[in-house]
Amino acid sequence: MDVVHVRDEVIRLGQLLKLAGVADSGAQARTLLEDDAVTVDGEPENRRGRQVPRGAVVEVDLPTGKVAFTVE
Repeated sequence: MDVVHVRDEVIRLGQLLKLAGVADSGAQARTLLEDDAVTVDGEPENRRGRQVPRGAVVEVDLPTGKVAFTVE
């Protein structure tokens, strides 16, 4: 599982998806969330502004396969 390092204690999910390289833009992040392709700590999430804390596990179901990473 990959690790994504963040500066602050929390990061918004849309920003995190871009930082992790899963989404190239905010629009692409929004599309992933609208398609129910994202989970945070095993729970489905569709809010781009969701505050994701350090230690959270995020999974994204992409057409090329599932990507998982931990926020640190």
